[in-house]
Amino acid sequence: MKKQIFTTLTLLVLLFTAACSVSTGNSSTSAVAATNTTSQATQSSATASSGTTVEVTPTELDTHEAESDYTWNTSDEVNITLDGSTITASGSGVIIDGSIATIASAGSYRLSGTLNDGQIIVNSEAEAPIRLILDGVNISNSSSAAINIEAADKVIIILAEGSDNTLTDASDYVYPSADVDEPNAALFSKDDLTIYGSGQLTVNGNFNDAIGSKDGLVIRDANITVNALDDGIRGKDYLVVENSTLIITSGGDGLKSDNDDVDALGTIQITQSNVTISAEGDGISAEGQVEINSGTLNITTGGGSSVPFSDDSSIKGVKSTSSLLINGGTFALNTTDDSLHSNGSITINGGTLTLASGDDGIHADVSLEINDGSIDISTCYEGLESNIITINGAEIHILASDDGINGSSGSGSTQGGAQFGNIPGDPQNGGFLGIPGNGGGFQATGGSQFAMNGGYVYVNAEGDGVDVNGTGVMTGGTLLVDGPTNSGNGALDFNSFTVSGGLLVAASSAGMAMAPSADSSQPSIFVALDSPASAGKLFSLQDENGNTVVAYAPAKPYQTVVVSSPELESNATYTILTGGSSSGTAKDGLYSGSQVSNAQTLTTVTLASTVTTVGNAGVMQMPGRTGQPVGGPRH
Repeated sequence: MKKQIFTTLTLLVLLFTAACSVSTGNSSTSAVAATNTTSQATQSSATASSGTTVEVTPTELDTHEAESDYTWNTSDEVNITLDGSTITASGSGVIIDGSIATIASAGSYRLSGTLNDGQIIVNSEAEAPIRLILDGVNISNSSSAAINIEAADKVIIILAEGSDNTLTDASDYVYPSADVDEPNAALFSKDDLTIYGSGQLTVNGNFNDAIGSKDGLVIRDANITVNALDDGIRGKDYLVVENSTLIITSGGDGLKSDNDDVDALGTIQITQSNVTISAEGDGISAEGQVEINSGTLNITTGGGSSVPFSDDSSIKGVKSTSSLLINGGTFALNTTDDSLHSNGSITINGGTLTLASGDDGIHADVSLEINDGSIDISTCYEGLESNIITINGAEIHILASDDGINGSSGSGSTQGGAQFGNIPGDPQNGGFLGIPGNGGGFQATGGSQFAMNGGYVYVNAEGDGVDVNGTGVMTGGTLLVDGPTNSGNGALDFNSFTVSGGLLVAASSAGMAMAPSADSSQPSIFVALDSPASAGKLFSLQDENGNTVVAYAPAKPYQTVVVSSPELESNATYTILTGGSSSGTAKDGLYSGSQVSNAQTLTTVTLASTVTTVGNAGVMQMPGRTGQPVGGPRH
């Protein structure tokens, strides 16, 4: 069937005129007024926590919508009255057979009343829309769907203002033959379907899905509650949700679009909607792109992040086989599996995301790009994971039981993302304490990439803080790492890590400690203490005038600290101190505008090279090998 692009401009014109009643003789033009006309597809911006305004421009989808879908002459309506086990109709176009009514002609049909065990069928070859105006209906069926749209150009279900409507299907369906398996949802459509209107709709899917379209599905300005044995709401080609409130409880996925045809991948788009999902499968799942522009999403999958799951289960918060795009919105996700997941790419341009995951907080197989917003990953195995990770902005907090940020392609023979070698190492050459640098030895072997160009990132990890099986660059922003306390991991783990800008402070144990690469253009200091310092003990640097360059109190015991800052200057002398207190304001252990008092001076150091190493924490023992001391200049 021919589909039309429902543009932003025509939608605004429609919604402006929808509240009016136009007299044409004895008839009137009727439409359901939008619940919030200012929050349609033209929602122009969302303010992220960083203070940056992100322009939200929803992708224009080629859907079945048209302006005329939402206007009709009330005088042309056919009234269908449901009364227990009987049905009556006020006009033509309806074929009644006991408790089953079949709508065979295009037009507008207003349904009201209760049908205890019956069905509304749409079966029309007309190339014009059919409107079902639900005005206080309660339809149940003991052997099939409540509403079954077998054939139509498209169907628009209008939820009449002030109405409360309920659809309930059977727990076991009776099909005419063994090779028939449709309908399979309480509200089922083989063709394009729209649900629109300010009334309430509750759909109970006792057999399989609650709402299912084998074509496209648009939900606009609607209030819907669904309870489903399997998937809650499914639109095969696309599922568009705008300015709506959805409450979904499902034994499978919550929202789903699953057309896997390469020319028509299933797409989900959500704009300015309140979506609450409790799912035993994925919260939101699409074969194509998932795009979330604005609104509020509360998603719980599998009982939450503390519930164990098997590797062959998919119990993710938001999942796309293709790409995931987040332009804004407020997210609260508590998921057994990854909170955000894409087999392709993820782009985050804004929004406030609070994530708790039993696996990865945010995972993309190919690439992850974060440009703005606020991201708080309170529980996860790994926080951010992708082959290519780019952070251009946003404020990010990660608490991970393994790696905080993991750049990995998922291929190659590695042990903890690294391989063994036997040449003495040097942290100032991109190597590890007691382990080789300069591209040899115990290093990541993959081609993954990490780039931090701006924003603010705090990582608290039990595994590696930032672990990239390849190369990393830092040109701006603030990166704070409270790394592991065990000797098998480090705050930083790269093949090479070049720093040319931004503030880097990374604290961890000594066993796998690493500094930026020697070809960095911004100076850095690598400090190894003789023995571990206690959690919360202040570490600070002062310049020759006694001004504090960095004051940081790691959240866990630490023995090494790496600092790279634009305030560090080559050939200048700095004092390294531990302990004492700071007069500044602390955020994630970093004090700003501070003066340090009552601290113990460890040493003074002149930055004679790009990476200056201070101290020697000894050696790291590995199976069958003896680690070597840190090479390079010491003070």
